[in-house]
Amino acid sequence: MRSRWSPPRPDAVLRLLVRTFSELCLTAGTLIVLFTVYVLLWTGVEADRAMDGERARLRDRWAAAAPAPAPPSAPPAAAAPSLQPPPAGQAFAEMYVPRFGADWSKPVLEGTDTGLLKKGLGHYTGTARPGGDGNFAVAGHRRTYGDPFKDLDELRPGDTVIVRDAVHRYTYTVRAEPLRVLPDETAVVDPVPARSPFATPGKYLTLTTCDPEWGHSHRLIVWAELTTTGPAGPGGLPG
Repeated sequence: MRSRWSPPRPDAVLRLLVRTFSELCLTAGTLIVLFTVYVLLWTGVEADRAMDGERARLRDRWAAAAPAPAPPSAPPAAAAPSLQPPPAGQAFAEMYVPRFGADWSKPVLEGTDTGLLKKGLGHYTGTARPGGDGNFAVAGHRRTYGDPFKDLDELRPGDTVIVRDAVHRYTYTVRAEPLRVLPDETAVVDPVPARSPFATPGKYLTLTTCDPEWGHSHRLIVWAELTTTGPAGPGGLPG
């Protein structure tokens, strides 16, 4: 019996290949758009929710641990930083940068793991405590996950960074223009930061983030110096 099979016509094969390729391109394009929306928008939504939750829990802990008012005859306690290190991953302070807007207020968590930086700013473990001697070093995302340090490059000498813990409120004043360094230049978070305007031991703040905005080939560094310490007062920072 003779077979009735015949090879497909070349133009039919070409149409099939073009249609298949078009469908693959459409699918890939859709996935790229969805991924872009996730990175640019949804990670920010998730991060804002996580930061709000961390900040609310932090303020609840502060309220629960608030000491009873001292008798009128008792002398005021001297301002001193809290020296007890918090558990890894726990929020222990709030940061407010007036230049970033009245609503900009972020929790500071212990550690700089990738997961932690999705929930707030991260404290470099082993660096100084807020208000303490040495260098209180903090990292944050430049872009994605809420863009907390998106505008770090806009800080200028004279700008202030306010940090509050359970007891005190610390005001740091920026002392230098933002500096761009390589990721392995870790001495910028030393007790006396390398390449900073500081030459002697003191009470410093270092803020770090990725640079450029959508890359990570470098780090952007901002240095500030403690200028004022006072009581935390009721409530939290703005935001």
